Amino acid sequence: MVKTELRVIYGDTDQMGVVYYGNYLRFFEAGRNEFIRAKGLRYRDFEEAYALRLPVVDAQVSYRSPARYDDLVAVETSLAEVRRASARFEYRIVRDGELLATGSTVHACVDLDGRVRRMPPELLSRLSVGEAPAGPGKGG
Repeated sequence: MVKTELRVIYGDTDQMGVVYYGNYLRFFEAGRNEFIRAKGLRYRDFEEAYALRLPVVDAQVSYRSPARYDDLVAVETSLAEVRRASARFEYRIVRDGELLATGSTVHACVDLDGRVRRMPPELLSRLSVGEAPAGPGKGG
């Protein structure tokens, strides 16, 4: 699990003064980016080295309590599952120990033309360092 702290800016909030629901996906993206960086990779380097992309093909968010302007929140990101051609990340957003939201994103591994490709072994091993994913499975 990799923890990323974010400060809620005014632009993240709606007219009710709480974080707009769609912005939680941006928080997930920030957490995922830092997760990959913590594993010794940069997303742009992965794209250049392998000519592959990891687009989101599924996203899920469960909201429990609102975050508000100027809150310092932490996005806890973990790699939950790796398959031949996809990976699933899970997220928890917390503020001072209070769980605000949970969610997940599934990412397909595709080439520059959008065709599904296997995850490179080096990427799998790097992302899995210190994690307990379900491991390579069938399908993907």
